[in-house]
Amino acid sequence: MEILKAMGPGLMVVPESDAQESLQPQEAPSPDLRRLIEQLILLASMLKELETQSHLVHLNYEGENFLAVHAFLKDRYGEHLEQFDRVAELVRSMDYWMPLCSCGLKDALAGFQHICSHDGREMLVTYYSNLEAMGYLAKRIEPLAQEAGAPDVANAMADLVGAAFKASWFVKATLRDC
Repeated sequence: MEILKAMGPGLMVVPESDAQESLQPQEAPSPDLRRLIEQLILLASMLKELETQSHLVHLNYEGENFLAVHAFLKDRYGEHLEQFDRVAELVRSMDYWMPLCSCGLKDALAGFQHICSHDGREMLVTYYSNLEAMGYLAKRIEPLAQEAGAPDVANAMADLVGAAFKASWFVKATLRDC
């Protein structure tokens, strides 16, 4: 028998003899479960990038509202780390692997916008665009979780959607004053 484990954006087969004795072999994952795991790994990758991006904007931002933006982004990069951990733990709780390094996470990531300017407004616009993209991804994952019978994942996605769009609103409201 074989055990399927998620590895990066795909799944790998681990011979039962290589698995820990306490693990029971899994059946091949359903297409719904496979898609859910792949999307959760993509989401975790995006959250890790958001953590890094918000931290770097926190350090590089300059402007009239520096103190407020600096404090806001400090909270965001801490929150993104917690969100990453929560999503990664959901993947592991379903007995699938997460990538082993930042390269594996980046291999799973697609469509993330990178900041190309030290202009404060441009940095914040890029960050809020990525926040919204993360929120929309979590919205797309929620029905996948329901179909796969994972209500814990569906609940986590609802929390992420709320957090993403609230933070995005705060950034947009800040930019309206610029």
